Parts: sequence; C-alpha cells; structure tokens
Amino acid sequence: MRKFIPAIFLCMLGFFSISCYAQEETPALSDTLDNVLLERQWSLGVHINSNGWGLKLREGRNLAALKQFMWEIEFTTYKSAKEVRTINPYYSDSKSYIYGKLNSVYFLRGGIGFQHILNRKPYWGGVQLSYLYYGGLSIGITKPIYLFIIHSTNNTDDQVTEERYNPEIHFLDNIYGRGAFLTGILNLDFHPGLYAKGGLDFEFGIRNRAIKALEIGAILDYSPIPIAIMAYNPKQSFFLTAYLSVSFGKRYNK
Repeated sequence: MRKFIPAIFLCMLGFFSISCYAQEETPALSDTLDNVLLERQWSLGVHINSNGWGLKLREGRNLAALKQFMWEIEFTTYKSAKEVRTINPYYSDSKSYIYGKLNSVYFLRGGIGFQHILNRKPYWGGVQLSYLYYGGLSIGITKPIYLFIIHSTNNTDDQVTEERYNPEIHFLDNIYGRGAFLTGILNLDFHPGLYAKGGLDFEFGIRNRAIKALEIGAILDYSPIPIAIMAYNPKQSFFLTAYLSVSFGKRYNK
C-alpha cells in the first residue's frame, strides 16, 4: 500500500495542476472569443452641437475587416446664433422668451454611410480610431413661436392672451412672456432636404462586444425651401453645425 502513496500523490498533484491551468485559461479564452471580428452592431447616442442637441440611432455591418456600412436616424434641435433670451422688466412675474424668434427649428435625418477603421484596439484595451462620412435625407421641421401678449384696457387689470408672434405688432413692452411649448404643434411646417456629415470616432474600452464611443465632426443640412428663424433676418437654406456625441451599443453575429 505504501508504495502506491507516491503515485496517488503525483496523480492528485497532476489533477490540481490541470484544474488550476484550466481556470487560468478560461478568461483568456473568453477574451479571445470576445475580440474576434463580429459582423453586426448597433448603438444609441446623444450629441450636443454648436446650435443645439439631439439623439441618434445607428446600425450596420462589416464590409471588410476595416470597413463598415452603416445607417442612422437622428433628431436634433437648431438654434440661431442671434437668439438672446430676455424678459419684460415692467412685470415681476413675466416669463423669459427670445425676442424676434419666429420659429423653433428641428431636423430629422435618415441616411447611410461608411466608417473606416484606422487602427483596432489591442486585446488589452485602448482606443480604436475611425473616420466616417454619412449622407441622406433631412427634413427641417418648424414650429411657430407663440407668446403671451398684454392688451391694455380701460379697467385696472390688463388682459393677457396667447398669440402667434408677429414682429409688426408685438414689441418689448407688450410681450408678457413665452407661450406653452405645445402651442402651435398643429401648425408645423416641413422642409425636405439633404444632409452630409463627416467626423472622427474614438472607441474606448476592453470588451469588443460593447461599444463606448466619442465622436466629433460637422453636419451640413440643406433645405431648398428656405427656413425663417429670426425676424428681419434672411431665411436660411444651409445649416452648418459642429457636434460632439457619446454612444453606447453592442456588436454581435447573426
């Protein structure tokens, strides 16, 4: 029996060695599987730009190891650089508003594009850099501005009514403040057009399946039907904005 003790000890030692080796290999194997080339991806993002903010959804697939085909949908606000918020100083409870603003402007974009990867992240993590370009349809949406207007009467109290802003009859002294946000929602106008986008994408993190990206770039919207934003200013057909966005998403195979 004693002569089998060394053999039993060696067998037990070998078993524990194999077990430990297998436990150590599991994370490495998982990391290897995670960093293989995955065919498809989607992401959700929020972006701020030089004239507002917005949301976006992207989905796409790999055309090659370093080239991706993508489609996207975006919704964003647009503000004129000449917008200045003010109040009526003659009323202590007046609401702030933007004097001279005719319409609130939004853009709904839908398009396709390509992303070219300049360098992939190493397996231990890092930054993946890509350049991208997109283009497609852009719909400018305008909602007229409504304000609360003061009407003086012979009585002690003035009357306040909500009216669509008219720069010919509404002035600093008779504007009480901004109207309700939903007022004018039934008077939307639509301005179909086109857009083009270019930028750089910086993807961070260790896991290849999880997308965490920072993107910077510029967007140009074109509307053949000019849009009026501010009173006594020319209507615009071109809208150029710089943007910074943050996105989160996932890569996967079919």
